[in-house]
Amino acid sequence: MDKLRVMSVFGTRPEAIKMAPLVRELGRRDGIESLCCVTAQHREMLDSVLAVFGLTPDCDLDIMTPRQTLSDITSRCLRGMDEAIERLRPDLILVHGDTSTTFAGALSAFYHKVPVGHVEAGLRTYDKYSPFPEEMNRKLVTAIADLYFCPTRANRDNLLREGVAGEVFVTGNTVIDAIGTTVRPDYTFSTEALNVLDYTGKKIVLVTCHRRENYGEPMKNIMTALRTLAEENEDVELVYPVHLSPTVREAAAQYLAGAPRVHLIDPLPADEMHNLIARAYLVMTDSGGLQEEAPALGKPVLVLRRETERPEAVAAGTVALAGVEYGTIVRMGTELLRDPAAYARMAHAVNPYGDGHACARIADAIEWRFGRRAERPQDYLA
Repeated sequence: MDKLRVMSVFGTRPEAIKMAPLVRELGRRDGIESLCCVTAQHREMLDSVLAVFGLTPDCDLDIMTPRQTLSDITSRCLRGMDEAIERLRPDLILVHGDTSTTFAGALSAFYHKVPVGHVEAGLRTYDKYSPFPEEMNRKLVTAIADLYFCPTRANRDNLLREGVAGEVFVTGNTVIDAIGTTVRPDYTFSTEALNVLDYTGKKIVLVTCHRRENYGEPMKNIMTALRTLAEENEDVELVYPVHLSPTVREAAAQYLAGAPRVHLIDPLPADEMHNLIARAYLVMTDSGGLQEEAPALGKPVLVLRRETERPEAVAAGTVALAGVEYGTIVRMGTELLRDPAAYARMAHAVNPYGDGHACARIADAIEWRFGRRAERPQDYLA
């Protein structure tokens, strides 16, 4: 029997962190040829993840341009995917999550009548403009996909309510698999500023803020609140790996540069980010992935958004919505920094996102769907 050709498509740093362990797991299966196509929607940040996981793409579309628009990304992805699909001839295309690469990869697969598997399927806010454009991207991919790999039962239930026709599996989140390979107690950072931080005597607050819906007034509110928290808590060191987006970097320079105990650094490779989370006291973020990564490492998360498509962690108590208003962010941040009981309630909550075997479940499901395995794999039921 010929090997099943499975092509994983991704283009951003968060996608790469979550797809890299799956690409490697598929490559370990005797009956699968694991192919990797990157769009390089985020060139520099993507390359650092590929290096950490030792991946060499079979196809690199290299679409990134300065100040690219969503239309630029989507149109260049579609054109590049035509050539990639025609050359590599995949039997299945895997896309991840909710980026413009995800949508364009799925749409191109549809145009070529290649089945689509959606990794991290079923997340919803039910507000098509928040997060933007991610919520609409994932709903459009849902309409195209044939296989759905859901991190949680709640994600599966969203899809079942929507009446999807394809096969739905609950697998856990592949980011937990990734963390299992990157976090080490003896880790030494290549970013020297991180090696000299006082992780025992200070409270290290890890911050990310980059989402498009936070551009403008929300980002100003967030960053001025972060500055206040640093100024009013002398035991805090705030570490902010600043996204390469010019809009984000300009805002960080305007509102945070020069603030006491605030460290503005360049984006970190995946292994550095995971090990920094493991050593941090608290995470404040508008990222989706950090809402899954930090709970797996026992770190409370304040989400700098109005809503989250990851309500499981909120329900579990390890994540809380702080929103984008200055006063609320300062109040909630101050509580966690100064109230040990409030901190302990979040730090000791249970992570709902998996057991580190999501990639194996996805590979098993693919083998079953294509007749290479007799029994349907069991769902992950945390």
